Amino acid sequence: MRPTGAKLHIGNYEGALRNWVSLQDKYRMFCMVADLHALTTQFSDTSEISKNSREVAKDFIAGGINPELSPMFIQSHVKEHSELQLLFSMVTPLGWLERVPTFKEKQQDVGGAERVPYGLLGYPVLQAADILLYKPYGVPVGKDQAPHLEVSREIGRRFNHLYGEVFPEFVNIIGDVPVLPGLDMRKMSKTYDNCVYINETPDETAKKIKNAFTTPTKIKKTDPGIPEGCAVCQFLKLYSPEWEKQWDEDRQGIRGCMQNKTECVEAVNEFLRPMRERRAQFDDSTIEDILRCGAAEARLVAQQTMQEVREAMKLW
Repeated sequence: MRPTGAKLHIGNYEGALRNWVSLQDKYRMFCMVADLHALTTQFSDTSEISKNSREVAKDFIAGGINPELSPMFIQSHVKEHSELQLLFSMVTPLGWLERVPTFKEKQQDVGGAERVPYGLLGYPVLQAADILLYKPYGVPVGKDQAPHLEVSREIGRRFNHLYGEVFPEFVNIIGDVPVLPGLDMRKMSKTYDNCVYINETPDETAKKIKNAFTTPTKIKKTDPGIPEGCAVCQFLKLYSPEWEKQWDEDRQGIRGCMQNKTECVEAVNEFLRPMRERRAQFDDSTIEDILRCGAAEARLVAQQTMQEVREAMKLW
């Protein structure tokens, strides 16, 4: 995950972290905080990236990642990521990168082609290095993100075609990712300020949910609701064991929005309680030790791969 903010929200948890936690007993999994990727859009102000990286690592642990099973590290602490990106950039056709849909979107965000940094265009090359450096069996990814990994496969195939078989094909490990909208029913995003964060207080969560979007036509308690279009009901569906009853009563006008919000606050805070308790157990010093050990484990694998890459390219 990119440390584009100091905290992860429950959309990050549902979209990725929940799946990671379920996989770590079956696979040796490397969990990376992608600080170099954050530079592609935050290059003008880098002052918070280091701090945010540590906060994201705390949220990994809060969400259930066990660093003894799954090495956790910061991307820039394993220099081989940058070295492999450089070598991959020499063999990656420009057209592949220009066709990536996310590049076109981000290009508009930064103000047009003349202001686009090379790093943004080369984002998929660094992503390919992040993945292939570890010769993984698979990459856990949401269904909507799976096509983005195809460029990484193509880069690996091209390298193998030019220099010999170094990188195996990896698979997409598709998680069963539930749809969780933001509090305003748009995509949950830090940009929209519509998130519930893992590390906020129960009172902060309650305040946000009490201001969340509900059925616009449900003015009185007895008005029928439309739970499919109500952010509070969407949260209830994920976090309340009684959501079917709550949805049915909402449709019939048996319950009002305030009751939904009150029960939603209780359900979400109870869901987040063990995460918040785990997070509070780790101080900054402990996190540094975890990240240092994780980087050392990752580096052992990365150095072996880079030795094979250099030999294949006859760079020794």
